[in-house]
Amino acid sequence: MKIALQYVNDMNGQTTSVQVPLADWEKIIDKLKSYEQALQLKSDLKEAYKQVKELRAGKGNKQTLNEFLNEL
Repeated sequence: MKIALQYVNDMNGQTTSVQVPLADWEKIIDKLKSYEQALQLKSDLKEAYKQVKELRAGKGNKQTLNEFLNEL
């Protein structure tokens, strides 16, 4: 993705901000949301595998399917 950035400088020539075209910004936000969802899913799966491992080792609290569904 190539983005046409515009740099804003102060009176001393120091870059103070960057302007991004709105259409490009919306694409960036959409990609960021997708990445956040993927990271959340990965984190949730890691936690689920950890819990399964603990249950198989006899640790942790087992619950019925009804108890699980009632938590949702």
